[in-house]
Amino acid sequence: MTVRRFVSSRDLFHEGEHADFWWVLVDGAIDLIRHVGREDTVVARMDVPGRWAGGFRAWDEHGTYLATGRGARAGRALRVPAEALRDRSNTWFPFGAHLIAGLYRTARSVESTARQRNTLVTLGTLAAGIAHEINNPASAASRAVKALETDYQTLLSSVRQLAEQNIAPAQLAALDALRSEAKPVTVDLDPLSRADREQALASWLTRHGVTRAWTIATPLAAAGVDLDWCARAAAVLDGPALEPGLEWLASTFSVAALLSEVKESTRRISELVSAVRSYTQMDRASMQHIAVTDGLDSTLTMLAHRLRGVTVVREYGNDVPMIDAYAGELNQVWTNVIDNAVDAMGGSGRLRITTRVGAADVVIEIGDTGPGMAPDVAARAFEAFYTTKDVGQGTGLGLDIARRIVMERHGGTIMIETQPGETILRVRLPLRRVNRG
Repeated sequence: MTVRRFVSSRDLFHEGEHADFWWVLVDGAIDLIRHVGREDTVVARMDVPGRWAGGFRAWDEHGTYLATGRGARAGRALRVPAEALRDRSNTWFPFGAHLIAGLYRTARSVESTARQRNTLVTLGTLAAGIAHEINNPASAASRAVKALETDYQTLLSSVRQLAEQNIAPAQLAALDALRSEAKPVTVDLDPLSRADREQALASWLTRHGVTRAWTIATPLAAAGVDLDWCARAAAVLDGPALEPGLEWLASTFSVAALLSEVKESTRRISELVSAVRSYTQMDRASMQHIAVTDGLDSTLTMLAHRLRGVTVVREYGNDVPMIDAYAGELNQVWTNVIDNAVDAMGGSGRLRITTRVGAADVVIEIGDTGPGMAPDVAARAFEAFYTTKDVGQGTGLGLDIARRIVMERHGGTIMIETQPGETILRVRLPLRRVNRG
């Protein structure tokens, strides 16, 4: 075994390589860094003498370094070959070495399987939810485009019939003026009122010899026209020109309404795609200058399928400043906390999300109107591997990991306040810049 001196920013060992040495810190500090996606992320720091890393080949011939060790502050580390560590363990406490070897292999197998399963379940749940959200506007756009094709053909046919009736340019200009006067109904009418409006227009059209009265009456009613407007249209057009003229007007109204529907549907799809990009932090740096409300809103969008029976109340402070944070990791925290809140309420209730600025931090509160936590459950909520959910439920991200993201990665705090009928999870994130890798 040897004592190795190291300096800041220099690597001692690398993630994925065989863990042939056991590194024990003597003094200084070593950052443990994992390569996640396209970036290096500090997952822990060895800054207390006696802390160690590596050496796993002492108990598992396939053991590798779980992270890269990089000097954070110049110091020294004891480097012990894995073979020597195994020999010392077997000589000094063979039963302990046997337990460690079994624990290492079992824990690695269980953790690997569980993480893979949880990741797949979480990914599948979120993908199904966002697919459902996108399906609605996509289906609406598809139906509108199909209807547009029919109305487009009707529009062309009515123009041809008007031409055959040799209407004068002045008559066409008068029809266009009537078209401009129409004001689409912006307030949804109840079915009975809408039916009465269409019935009145259809009766008028029938009395004036229009054969396709009901087909024409529906878009005219949606455009907000009345019987006086129809009478002025009849004054512009003579006899056989009335029906194609009204059909042309009805088609223009219908096309305009369908185009508006397509525009709204595609806007909604674009918003959902934008929310997904914001949630996943695609093509963005880990550390960002962010508004915490952006992550909260994108998370609510991703979980919209879970919030059908939930009333969401946003109480965002106007004076909350932007902070430096790992946005993607915070989104994981919000996802887990909101999902827990919805589960606690049984899928219905009031979810309140509050942001405000404190003396030296930004405060985020997520409260639900569920039954609250029992004292023993609240006391263990942040323990690793502790859960009250059945197998297959939840996001796969425990509050222990949420605590680590908030406290270790951001230097903040996370706590729970609970009472019957209300549970509040409060996160405090410092205003100062986070410098944790």
